[in-house]
Amino acid sequence: MTTSTSPNTQSTHLYTDAVFAPLDDDHQVARIAGGNETEVYCSDDRGYVIKLKSELGGDLRTALLHAWIMRQAAEEFADCLGAEHAIFSQYVLARDEGGRVQVLVVQPFIERAHALSHVDYRALSPADRRCIATQLREIIRRSLQFYRCTGRMPDLYGRSSTTPDERRRLNRPWMLPYRLWSFLVQRNLLRSHNLLLTEAPELRIVLVDYDLVRRGWVYRRVYYAVRWLLFWRDWVLIALMSRGVVPGR
Repeated sequence: MTTSTSPNTQSTHLYTDAVFAPLDDDHQVARIAGGNETEVYCSDDRGYVIKLKSELGGDLRTALLHAWIMRQAAEEFADCLGAEHAIFSQYVLARDEGGRVQVLVVQPFIERAHALSHVDYRALSPADRRCIATQLREIIRRSLQFYRCTGRMPDLYGRSSTTPDERRRLNRPWMLPYRLWSFLVQRNLLRSHNLLLTEAPELRIVLVDYDLVRRGWVYRRVYYAVRWLLFWRDWVLIALMSRGVVPGR
């Protein structure tokens, strides 16, 4: 699972690689976010976001297979949530400086939007909080309906990292207890990294991550079952938020 937080909330660092050649003349882009598997960059004109999963790189056939699987999953999850909560993704194949073919996921840059993890709910009006609560309940409802039909659901939570080194460190085996604590306790829907909230007056919640769980079927079944249970916890937290009672970060 990956994450994509709003570029407006992250410090930026420049990275240069030939893999960005199809999208950037000088092959240099700014890193704006990162997650479990993904590095997220922004184009120079802030017109679109570029996502890269370098661990999935390989030969052309492998990259094409990954691109096809990723696009199919994105289309299914977008249909699950509906056009009002989804974003369009395109897929570009490019060779990096190491000679590996990579899949670049390209999405439009959403201006004036912030990840829910950065929203100060206490500063919102009661009407705005109710608007957000209504959308989150509908997103949960649609995700559960999709889960009942397919056994899968989109990742509405996500994980963040400030640098590529931090992302790799968090994925180390000895960080498993921390990841479990974060998964079960810290990451509720109100603090999502994968859901962006556009600014008023629109106040629309948009999912920006459409990745599949890439583990074995036993892991997937346990993972989605736990997510199903956590949705009911989040339903309570959303109800409290709509009434002005906001849990701490």
